[in-house]
Amino acid sequence: MTFTQKLFRPIDNAPLIAFRIFLGFLLFTEAIGAILTGWVKSIFIKPEFTFSHIGLEWLQPLPGNGMYFYFLTMGILGLLVMLGYRYRLTLGLYTILWAGVYFMQKESYNNHYYLLLLVCMIMWLLPANRYASLDVKRNPAIKELSMPQWYSWVMIVQMAVVYFFATVSKLTPDWVDGTFIKLLLGGTDHLPFMMNLFSKHWFHLFIAWSGMVFDFVVIPLFLWKRTRTIAFICSIIFHIFNSIVLQIGIFPFFALSFIVFFYPADSIRKLFFRKKPVADPNTIIKGHKSLLAYVFVPYFIIQILLPLRHFAIKGDVLWTEEGHRLSWRMMLRQRYGYAQFEVVDKKTHSKSFYPLYRLSNKQQHFATTKPDGIWQMAQRIKKEYAEKGKDVSVFVTGKVAVNDSGYHELVDPKVDMAAAKWDIFAHNDWILLYDEHWKPIP
Repeated sequence: MTFTQKLFRPIDNAPLIAFRIFLGFLLFTEAIGAILTGWVKSIFIKPEFTFSHIGLEWLQPLPGNGMYFYFLTMGILGLLVMLGYRYRLTLGLYTILWAGVYFMQKESYNNHYYLLLLVCMIMWLLPANRYASLDVKRNPAIKELSMPQWYSWVMIVQMAVVYFFATVSKLTPDWVDGTFIKLLLGGTDHLPFMMNLFSKHWFHLFIAWSGMVFDFVVIPLFLWKRTRTIAFICSIIFHIFNSIVLQIGIFPFFALSFIVFFYPADSIRKLFFRKKPVADPNTIIKGHKSLLAYVFVPYFIIQILLPLRHFAIKGDVLWTEEGHRLSWRMMLRQRYGYAQFEVVDKKTHSKSFYPLYRLSNKQQHFATTKPDGIWQMAQRIKKEYAEKGKDVSVFVTGKVAVNDSGYHELVDPKVDMAAAKWDIFAHNDWILLYDEHWKPIP
């Protein structure tokens, strides 16, 4: 059988159907959990504004309690996706609303928010409502029992990209010597009975190296039949540990749900859909080549290039953050810092310091430790004063530490940040650079 024949070989669509059900339930729990845990209130309702992605500053939370209804709507849409009711419409609406959440704020950025957006986009393109859905009850003619093999491979490749770049990004001194893990576990005060263990250097090294090895081998282990059960057990332990210790929402369970694509489709059918008829292996699969060739192939090329872009940008991405997002650089650094925003009236030359206490704690951290946060804060100050009829310059003084590197100036204090430009594709010269010994690079 040729590679092309394998791609389009019909298999049971049980993995795709099961994943749709898992995904819909997780979409529901993510939305409702965000309300119940107070995340919506602290991120969207209490602050005066949010730091949206650059270029989308107009995208701000709904006024009053509007974001509660926003997330409640997403929760309902998640349930409808799980039930397979008007699947394309409900998942499409959820994806748009989740994209709004993702692009609306950066103060609480998390890689799984990005992954969730990507997976929703992928699933919207795949017919995951052709069995065990209300859509089939409404219109039995759309019922299908099989799908082309490449549907599963698309999901596998997506996770392979995530895990591969998560591994590569961990090849830093702070990760391999356990420094970052020490800092990370030092903040897990919600588990006081484990603090003695969490303080041991050997445990920091164990977590660092086992995490890196897991990311590197888990996909190959799942792909090989003889090691698939080992991969399954390791995944359960790894993700449950992360869920308990790191408290990162649905991501551990979201990652586990992809396991259905690694097992034989018939096994998933027997496990979750015992009454489902066996798919005809001779089913002719039509009309899918264009979707694979013109949508998914370019999509994965972009997914591979995005995590590599920081190599084309001057400076260490761990320090500059340029090329950090959309690159699966997960759990690599703790940033600490402080900054003052000096506002100078260009006409009167009067000086004052902008009151950062107006920001939430997360916003203050973002606006004082992240280069894009500092730049966006300066732009907001400039706009705020312009609305009062004043043209101002904004100069930032402060220092930042990444992990245990010590504090160093992040931005040039002589540069007017209100007039500075943000370059998406290259290094911004107002971000100061240092060598491996923290000596300034001209």
